[in-house]
Amino acid sequence: MLEGIIGSKTKVNLLVRMFLNPSMKAYLRELAREFDVSTNSVRTELNTLTEHGILTAQRDGRSVYYQANAKHPLFSELSSMVRKITGIDELAKSVIERLGKLEAVYLTGDYARGQDTGIIDLVLIGDIDREQLEDVIVKTERYIKRKIRPLVLNQEHFEQLLKKKTFGNVMKLWENLE
Repeated sequence: MLEGIIGSKTKVNLLVRMFLNPSMKAYLRELAREFDVSTNSVRTELNTLTEHGILTAQRDGRSVYYQANAKHPLFSELSSMVRKITGIDELAKSVIERLGKLEAVYLTGDYARGQDTGIIDLVLIGDIDREQLEDVIVKTERYIKRKIRPLVLNQEHFEQLLKKKTFGNVMKLWENLE
């Protein structure tokens, strides 16, 4: 979708990777392997994005880690754009509006690591109508063209699994603050 506007598939992949979960860091070779492209093509795009302040670079020993620059003036717009492209915004909106006593929604798995693999793992906290959830999932999957794997838990069970590091990376999408 963005390739037509941005012109470089590698740059689009980098923006999605870095802005889907802006707290995640990545280094050159990891990104080249993930995108299945040469390190030179990734390096060129990383350098461009870093020169423009969209990404930050931090050296740790021999490796340089890149991360979305939360202080960049376009940070919120880029994050929003990536969430729209991947369907995360639409998914969160659909789930929140239709499921009843929802306390929180968390993103786990590949998307929480910033990887757009096409399978979205969600943890839903609350007392949720399972039939309504299935309906929302089916309709949203068709709309965003991605597979959604929901897991419904209560807060206590979720916290136990978090302590065991069952989910790896976790990113909060929404929380009921009432």
